[in-house]
Amino acid sequence: MAKTHTLDLFSEPLGLVPTQKQKAAQLTKAQKTFNGLIGRIEKRRAQLAAWEAAIPRYQARHAAELLPLAGEAARLRSEMARRLDRLHRQKGLTQAERRLVADLVAELAADLAAETGDAEMKALYRQYGGCDYDEEEALVLDGMREILEDTLGFDLGEDLDLRSPEAFLERMQARLAEEAARQEAAPQARKTAKQLAREEKLRQEAQRVGQSLREVYRKLASALHPDREADPDERARKTALMQRVNQAYEKKDLLRLLELQLEIEQIDRAALDAIGDERLAHYNKILKEQAQELEAEIACAEDVFRLRYGHSPFARLEPSGLMRELEEDIVRARLDLRDLESDLHALQDIGTAKAWLKAMRHQRRKDAWDDIPF
Repeated sequence: MAKTHTLDLFSEPLGLVPTQKQKAAQLTKAQKTFNGLIGRIEKRRAQLAAWEAAIPRYQARHAAELLPLAGEAARLRSEMARRLDRLHRQKGLTQAERRLVADLVAELAADLAAETGDAEMKALYRQYGGCDYDEEEALVLDGMREILEDTLGFDLGEDLDLRSPEAFLERMQARLAEEAARQEAAPQARKTAKQLAREEKLRQEAQRVGQSLREVYRKLASALHPDREADPDERARKTALMQRVNQAYEKKDLLRLLELQLEIEQIDRAALDAIGDERLAHYNKILKEQAQELEAEIACAEDVFRLRYGHSPFARLEPSGLMRELEEDIVRARLDLRDLESDLHALQDIGTAKAWLKAMRHQRRKDAWDDIPF
């Protein structure tokens, strides 16, 4: 049975290093590129694994702790809107206080209608904001649709719900795929001899690159074919290894295939050092594509996460910091609930309500000054 290796790719990197005979020599450009791409892929692998591990933990705690707090906050804010509505109809308020109450009800009702679609809040918004919420939202969504369609260059469709980030991403990906297929199927202008020669060169290069990947795969498949083993334990081991080989080959994961060759001792580091620059150029092309695919996967995971949980597209996010940020959100949500309960208590009678409105007016003025950019 072949001995397996546990590869630590950070302390003992899979790469090309000078042998004893080459100590004074420099690595070639292709060798340096090979090493650099391996390091890039390993870094991206770690990033993707970190996202894939962090997101389920975030989702579970978000659903278990933050969502219930948000639901309770929505309930208390709805009750505040009702109490302010009753306060607005009471005697004893000045005109300025009544205007402030009306503004507060309109703001609360608009936010709650957007969050929950509550019909009662829409009615309050129409009463105090002077507009029909559904009509106003339709106009906003139409404006967003026009901007997005102008930016993207294609029709998103009238049936798309722009309030759903998942639906928007799905539609955008489908339309981009349709557009790519349409352009590919469209009649092409007659190409020049130079263009045809370049395309042929690229085709041959892609063929050679694919051949390099297949050669590594075939060597592994030949060594690991489980049907050739009589020993049940060895057959099971090779079956498991062959599954890993097939998965790597389907993904064009050259680095994983090379790691498997090292693991089963089909090659050693000296064999890697001896790979010629022409073959390395083919390997580097595959590794570069692999790195780009990993980077695209990371970007997609991050974008979907941002859209789903309302994170700013400009905020820096790291998987290691997601749970810390969620903890901060939970603490803020609990503090907000405490403040809401205090505000509701202040609105129980006209005397405390007037004092609360005075404090609210001062706070809104302060916030307005803070927003001035100087």
